[in-house]
Amino acid sequence: MDASNKLMTTGEFAALCNVKKQTLFHYDDIGLLEPEYKNENGYRFYSIQQAEAYSLIDMLKEIGMSLAEIKDFLQSKNPKKITDLLTEKEKLVDKKIQKLQRTQQLISNQKKQTERALQLDLDQFTITDMEMEQIVLSENILNYSHKDITKMIIAFMKYVKQGEINVENWGALIRQEQIETEDYLNYSHFFLRENSLHLTETYHTKAGKYVVGYHKGSYLNTYKTYDKIKAYLDKKGYRICGDSFEEYLYLMDGISLEVKANYVIKIMIQVEEK
Repeated sequence: MDASNKLMTTGEFAALCNVKKQTLFHYDDIGLLEPEYKNENGYRFYSIQQAEAYSLIDMLKEIGMSLAEIKDFLQSKNPKKITDLLTEKEKLVDKKIQKLQRTQQLISNQKKQTERALQLDLDQFTITDMEMEQIVLSENILNYSHKDITKMIIAFMKYVKQGEINVENWGALIRQEQIETEDYLNYSHFFLRENSLHLTETYHTKAGKYVVGYHKGSYLNTYKTYDKIKAYLDKKGYRICGDSFEEYLYLMDGISLEVKANYVIKIMIQVEEK
């Protein structure tokens, strides 16, 4: 009886495993997955049971194992060695999953920002009640040199990445004293929002009334928007009584090719009636 009648050709087995025939040829050449049977003409034939072996190889490749590691793994007779290797790869997979989850969160946040942008009136100011909120602050950067501030920002962002924090958004805090003296570019801290708040170093914003406005374009021109906010507050009978929180938004405005034109700063300042 011809054994090949009970087996699959290389093409059939390749179609079953959704792989190129050349890959199977290579696996055979390096002794990773040899065919069940070869006839006198050198044609390869595979059994249905070997599909499970191929699936295992494919899975081990997916988690980052080299073909040499996979071959050693499949031929190993040492259970502890196998367990240790799988444990190591399991940790790597967990890290990849966490990285993908953070990427997914970033995509979700950008989607939310873009959807909100469709609802925003960037020329309108409002006074709204805001609840207390927890945010994470950087070191105090008030009155530091540009070089030192840059170093602090880099250290802060490294801290965020090492802590595997899922950042919702970030921005800068300007003290009330700076607003009153029109020193709008002298930030005291950078801050971020993160959705799990598992950090101990958090800051509580104050609940109360806030004026909310938007500045589109370069942050160097925020003074124009602050002047408009102050005029709006005078007209409404309010005065500033707290710090300003500038939250950075990126609205993906396809009309403009200038990157800075897509940036919007949401300005939130605590206020009270005169």
